[in-house]
Amino acid sequence: MLALIASFFLLSLSVYGLPAQDILNAPRPRPLVIWHGLGDSYASSGILEFQSMIQDIHPGIFIHSVYIDPDDKEDQRATFYGNVDEQVDLVALQLANVTELEGGFDAIGFSQGGQFLRAYVERYNTPPIYNLITFGSQHMGVADMAVCKPLDLLCRLARNAARAGVYRPWAQEHLVQAQYFRDPAQLPLYLESNRFLTSINNELPATRNATYARQLAALEHLVLVIFAKDKTVIPKESAWFGSYPPSEDGDDTDDEVIVPMRAQPLYQEDWIGLRELDERGRVVLTSCEGEHMQLPTECWKPLVERYVGLPQS
Repeated sequence: MLALIASFFLLSLSVYGLPAQDILNAPRPRPLVIWHGLGDSYASSGILEFQSMIQDIHPGIFIHSVYIDPDDKEDQRATFYGNVDEQVDLVALQLANVTELEGGFDAIGFSQGGQFLRAYVERYNTPPIYNLITFGSQHMGVADMAVCKPLDLLCRLARNAARAGVYRPWAQEHLVQAQYFRDPAQLPLYLESNRFLTSINNELPATRNATYARQLAALEHLVLVIFAKDKTVIPKESAWFGSYPPSEDGDDTDDEVIVPMRAQPLYQEDWIGLRELDERGRVVLTSCEGEHMQLPTECWKPLVERYVGLPQS
């Protein structure tokens, strides 16, 4: 009976001018993985709406939204509290067990989700990411904590705790923002205390990992999106691997001076494969107008059309 139904279906396609074999062999769009940002969750209304819009652009695309906890509220809490290295380990295991992702996928990281996906590329990348798009991500860390909304108690508690002792062991183990806090006035302390950002940026010569550089350089494209009026990520140029210069003797940072990506030691000495990727024309620097994570359609849609959902066998 099933064979009869299948034959009738294929015959119907031919009658309407649709070659049956072409339909069966039509390539599917490459899957997509999304990692949300601070204060968001994997199944929030915003993430679900964004997924729906992508599916309108690429019909039939499979999308997986990364989660640390299947409970939506706990997943949101994990964006503030938790060990980032352990979270990346958890996500690597999660992605390895999603059948639809076995052949690889494209990925979008919102805010801190962007550098977390980069950590996945460098440390795991099985299955592999092909194109990685990061929106307003803190690739060179932040020099100040994000300002919270007035009634966001969870954010305010985490921010106050981090600011009180950002480089103390407890903060570096349990406060997510602290694990990518890079104070130009305290770089020696940062290099001594931080475990996550110093690792994925290969900043410590004694533990520099050549695998990180090789795997990042293997990306098809790394698309770095900055928000032109971003006041949440400090400095906003961190989204493009920019940072404040080291300040001497603990002086205050000159927030008018930025060390751009191609002037960073990380780039010039190619600690993470970023220079190799860029010299092959595979690093894309682009911007969105507006504040942090304000995503008008004209900003994100061309990127999703070009770097997401390419046909796969």
